[in-house]
Amino acid sequence: MPLARRLRLGDAVAIGLGSMIGAGVFSVWAPAMGVAGSGILIALAIAAIVAYCNATASAQLASAHPVAGGTYAYARAEIGPWWGFVAGWSFVIGKIASCAAMAMTFAAYAAPESWQVPVAVAAVVALAAVNCFGVTRTALVTRVLVACSLLGLALVVATGLGGSSTATPAPLPDASAYGVLQGAGLLFFAFAGYARIATMGEEVVDPARTIPRAIALALGGAVVVYTLVAITVVLVLGGDAATSTTPLSDVAEATGWQALTPVIRIAAAAASLGALLALLTGIGRTTLAMAREQDLPRFLAKVDERWQVPRRAEITIALIIVGIVVIADLRDAIGFSSFGVLLYYLIANAAAFRQQAAARRYPRALQVIGALGCLLLVNTLPVVASAIGTAVVLVGVLYRMTRLRLSR
Repeated sequence: MPLARRLRLGDAVAIGLGSMIGAGVFSVWAPAMGVAGSGILIALAIAAIVAYCNATASAQLASAHPVAGGTYAYARAEIGPWWGFVAGWSFVIGKIASCAAMAMTFAAYAAPESWQVPVAVAAVVALAAVNCFGVTRTALVTRVLVACSLLGLALVVATGLGGSSTATPAPLPDASAYGVLQGAGLLFFAFAGYARIATMGEEVVDPARTIPRAIALALGGAVVVYTLVAITVVLVLGGDAATSTTPLSDVAEATGWQALTPVIRIAAAAASLGALLALLTGIGRTTLAMAREQDLPRFLAKVDERWQVPRRAEITIALIIVGIVVIADLRDAIGFSSFGVLLYYLIANAAAFRQQAAARRYPRALQVIGALGCLLLVNTLPVVASAIGTAVVLVGVLYRMTRLRLSR
């Protein structure tokens, strides 16, 4: 059964913004500043450039292939089934790690430390339930959460840039070329939300026109927000941000606006929930597309007849995320997520590069820059995250090889 086309431009932009703004602006600064140091703004610029190149590749592919699944479907059509499988598998594992990171971020801002794990688990279960009752409900909830998070970020920037710090911030560590690139790789985790728009191509009205516009608007808005927040955090907290689990509420406290701390925490929690909700939606659609081709168990290809969502896929993914939340660490989740997503976009750029003149919307040079950027950043990620990511990708490859051999 095909999915219903119900999402318009505003819905698609909201889902993309919800993914990006919540996906990193409240959680990524500590690990990124810890490695990039005083080069954090350069790292942010590099991540934004690579994200833009990847976004244009995704938009071009989505215009030609308006189906669910994102680069999994695009690479299958443009390069071949194996490339599609690696892209889809990398997306699923990377974004499952992102979901765990967002649930942990929500709990860090919303609950005391001793309650954070059960609160994170409850968030995953609740939003998976929302996703199971139709995509228009997902879009509506995402709009509300994005509005709340933008309000909180506006307060952070206003207090940080307009107030006066009550203490001298610690200096940022000196930057190194490798540290800046590793910081860019971690920050890329925060920009990858535009993929959620492309993976929902089967549910967008007039996808050839809507998806490219939605991706451009969502990415442009996220770049502006991230730049303002990065400047604020650097000026107010400096090197102290590298060890903070809640840096944006710390900005309010450092500038003497402690009364705003609860408001900012609520906004951070809303942003994290918005990202988690949009991430769950995108993973469900890619899982559905892979199950239709038997690259994942066919059991997951079922679309609910009443609500027209891949309910079995949504529930299965939620259970896996709950398991990760119980055992994982936030920094490891971010690094592992970046590994999977960078591989995904490497293949997206390769697929877009292969498209012929009739389907082209952007010059091939952008796809070359995007692919080289993905290769560079993925090789600078933390060693443990890269090693685990490589092992999980190989597990997926072995699964598909075994399935193909048994089917023959």
